[in-house]
Amino acid sequence: MNPDPYPQIIGLAEPSEKNHFPLLLQLGVLLLILGGIFGALFLTGNNAQLADTPPVNPIPSVVSAETDSVPQKIDAIPLQATAAYVWDVKAQRALYAKNENRELPLASITKLMTALLAYELIEQDQPATVSLNAIRQEGSYGLSVGEQFDIEHLTQLALIESSNDAAYELAASVGSTLGERDGVSQFVTGMNIRADELGLESFDFKNMTGLDISATESGAVGSAQDVSFLMEYILTRYPELLVPTQKSNARIYNSAGQYHDVENTNDVVEQIPNLLGSKTGFTDLAGGNLTVAFDIGLNRPIVITVLGSTREERFNDVLKLVNAVQSSVE
Repeated sequence: MNPDPYPQIIGLAEPSEKNHFPLLLQLGVLLLILGGIFGALFLTGNNAQLADTPPVNPIPSVVSAETDSVPQKIDAIPLQATAAYVWDVKAQRALYAKNENRELPLASITKLMTALLAYELIEQDQPATVSLNAIRQEGSYGLSVGEQFDIEHLTQLALIESSNDAAYELAASVGSTLGERDGVSQFVTGMNIRADELGLESFDFKNMTGLDISATESGAVGSAQDVSFLMEYILTRYPELLVPTQKSNARIYNSAGQYHDVENTNDVVEQIPNLLGSKTGFTDLAGGNLTVAFDIGLNRPIVITVLGSTREERFNDVLKLVNAVQSSVE
């Protein structure tokens, strides 16, 4: 999926400037400009060199190498997953595909869109108070009614621990700023609008958690290909959103200074080399889902998504594909 900039949600707030142009980067650019001005007083031709400076790649390089690592397409691999997709972000090509366009339940991978939309619509230091409706979401995550977090830490809870409480409160708090209708409904509508704008046509969100609505209806559906493209978009625009998912555990503080120790739902987070980000998903209808992004070397991110596996085999499926990508380079 070509990472050219996408339009923002029509009628919704623009992403904050700090997300796109951090203060340190502004100072760096100012120093470059001043250096070019004063250098021109003594030397000629420096302006042309400055103009030829390439733009900074938004994906951090985590591996040094003398030559570029170019992964090759992967032969058929036996997987438990119903669908799988391996995407080379730099080359913009698929390395492996299995039922990549089939629409399947997403389960908690849905929270990637929840986190993205909240990040683009509201400042991360804005407070949000956990409601009783949030606590009533399936699963117990140790949050309390009336407990207050900033949006950033709610997002971390939703992505690392896959907290349904946190995802609900994100939707309710951010959605309440979008109009006079019910905040949660407005937020879920926004998720679908954003998916359409990004060209992720297989996505259909009915809630912000991905929890099954009934024994026959899932909370969200989408394809392995579109999940990979969503992961690519976050990775290339807002990589800081995914950084907390690189670790096996974290300590997350509320506004009162109390903390929650959380475990990453990705059991193989430490087995994937140069991990850039990941998100799990599991429900009765979805089975086991997992999407990960990792650097194969010299700033070459690879995104792997498996849908419709089992709770345990989703991890083995992804590790098989990671190993196959590494072998193709070697």
